[in-house]
Amino acid sequence: MSEDLFGDPVPEARSSRAVPAPLGGSLGDVDHAGTPLAVRMRPRTLEEIVGQTHLLAPGSPLRRLASGEPMSVFLWGPPGVGKTTIAAVVSRQTERRFVEISAVTAGVKDVRAVLDQARSELRHGRQTVLFVDEVHRFSKTQQDVLLPAVENRLVTLIAATTENPSFSVISPLLSRSLLLTLKPLTDDDISGLLTRALTDERGVRTPDGEPYQLEDEARETLLRLAGGDARRALTYLEESAAGAGAVQSSVITTATIEQAVDKAAVRYDRDGDQHYDVISAFIKSMRGSDVNASLHYLARMIEAGEDPRFIARRIMILASEDIGMADPTALPLAAAAAQTVAMIGFPEASITLAHAVIHCALAPKSNAVVTAIGAALSDVRQGRIGLVPPPLRDAHYSGAKDYGHGKGYKYAHDAPHGIAAQQHLPDELVDADYYQPTNHGFEAQVTDRLAKINDLLKGRDPT
Repeated sequence: MSEDLFGDPVPEARSSRAVPAPLGGSLGDVDHAGTPLAVRMRPRTLEEIVGQTHLLAPGSPLRRLASGEPMSVFLWGPPGVGKTTIAAVVSRQTERRFVEISAVTAGVKDVRAVLDQARSELRHGRQTVLFVDEVHRFSKTQQDVLLPAVENRLVTLIAATTENPSFSVISPLLSRSLLLTLKPLTDDDISGLLTRALTDERGVRTPDGEPYQLEDEARETLLRLAGGDARRALTYLEESAAGAGAVQSSVITTATIEQAVDKAAVRYDRDGDQHYDVISAFIKSMRGSDVNASLHYLARMIEAGEDPRFIARRIMILASEDIGMADPTALPLAAAAAQTVAMIGFPEASITLAHAVIHCALAPKSNAVVTAIGAALSDVRQGRIGLVPPPLRDAHYSGAKDYGHGKGYKYAHDAPHGIAAQQHLPDELVDADYYQPTNHGFEAQVTDRLAKINDLLKGRDPT
């Protein structure tokens, strides 16, 4: 096989260990000056939680947990959707002691110290809610330390993770807990939080103590920049309010926000023409093998707060539609990227998406798969279907042989090269030739193999 412009065919396919100080009461109690807005505005009751309505129905596990029923739960969801908030509300509503540790910084010794303190508190009749953030970062040994405490209900464990616990948490610990999946917050959810932060006494105020006004365009800008992350939205609002206050203005504009977060608002409307223009340019750039343009449009979508799962789905479609058999590794890689994105969310998902985009942009291109299935579908829709040849019909049921079903069938594995001379298509389509491979990438090898297979099927010597 001759080489093309690209040469050979594509091959087959240290941290600190300090534990944060235990927090008595609830995070919802904090409202003193200097505390971040995202902390001050944390809901104090389940009723104040936005989104997650599927977890808040009467009699739901979350309701029972907040009423004091002993159980341990894993909260799985993307960043900024309320995992820490739920833990704090549960602690507040049941008046249990609340302790928060991070799996990023806590070691086995730290976990044992927390459990020892919980045992001591329990002797005095006070239960402990242990909130473990980023629990997927705990080693198996650290998770083993938690197991007896959960099994004996020494603590009510609420563990938060942005990764699927089925892959990162030991089975014994997971089986003794409930898994609650949190959904991404919608723009309406985030907008409601912004309104609350502008009107609530815990929210942002001008130096004169008056509420700020948020322009409609500025609100849309915050929603884009937040990308479904409540914490990020409130942080940006707080910084923007501080910027407006510094120039003695009570109005927060898009310019105020851009200056506050030190980035220009990306001109990208997720519901209007820009949404479709950018995704169209993104796909066409990958199809056109322009890796730099592909990354540019990817970055625009990321910064605009586009759902990473939507981007991943578009990459998977392109992998089949525009690459196909020219690089058989493209679709598995795109599918793996989509799964990874769903498990980790932003910001890490941006790296995974870039990985898939670079691979697909640089891969050899072929639309032969699209053309092949299109031609086959066209024949079927036009009624060119015919009868299944008798040797290929099901011969396993009683009486099938009386109809000649299966008679003359040649078992492929008994033939040389594993391909028997045999007709598989109906008589009306015996000359159909749907798949026409290109000479790009791996598909160039397919061209030669397909020719030999066709010879064998027709009983001709492929040599």
